[in-house]
Amino acid sequence: MTRLILASQSPARTKLLADAGISHSVLVSDVDEDAVQARYGITDPHDTALLLARAKAEAVAALPEAEGALVLGCDSVFEFAGEAHGKPYTAGVARERILRMSGNTGVLHTGHWLVDCRDTTPDDDTTAPGSGATLGAVASAEVHFTEIESDEIDAYIATGEPLHCAGSFTIDGLGGAFIRKVDGDPHAVVGLSISTLRTLLAHANVRITELWPAR
Repeated sequence: MTRLILASQSPARTKLLADAGISHSVLVSDVDEDAVQARYGITDPHDTALLLARAKAEAVAALPEAEGALVLGCDSVFEFAGEAHGKPYTAGVARERILRMSGNTGVLHTGHWLVDCRDTTPDDDTTAPGSGATLGAVASAEVHFTEIESDEIDAYIATGEPLHCAGSFTIDGLGGAFIRKVDGDPHAVVGLSISTLRTLLAHANVRITELWPAR
């Protein structure tokens, strides 16, 4: 059976895969995101999302536990007014961002990187050969926010939810109340595009149906 490893500790990404019936395990990388960005000097939000996804996937793919599996790394970056917004971490930063986002539109970029760690020349006929693929893609979606009142912002920040989310919001949690509409793949806003994963798997000669549970 084909194994998929998700190189992310995001509960939302794990839930997306589980809800889509995709069997997987989780192995978190120890990638220092700030160090990666400082090394490459990438400022474009689209490219940053892909760079970080690749760094996470390749870090996990190098571990012994990844042998014989497919490894998927993901990272999300929110682009607003030409600026890249990752996780705010502090209430002050989150509040400043949400105030600016109120009634406006931004773009959520989610980078995906897949590494095929399967043996390209297996010894037996029962094991599918690996493709040696290492490739990625970015799924982006426009997010349109409603007008958000100041006391709503304070209440939202008090929950702690926006502090550890790219762009200071979620669509699948409390923050969904402030999103008017999404143009693009809504799964990308959550943090993992299932259709993008399907395309990447195809390049590794794997059908997404192979990851569905046997019935």
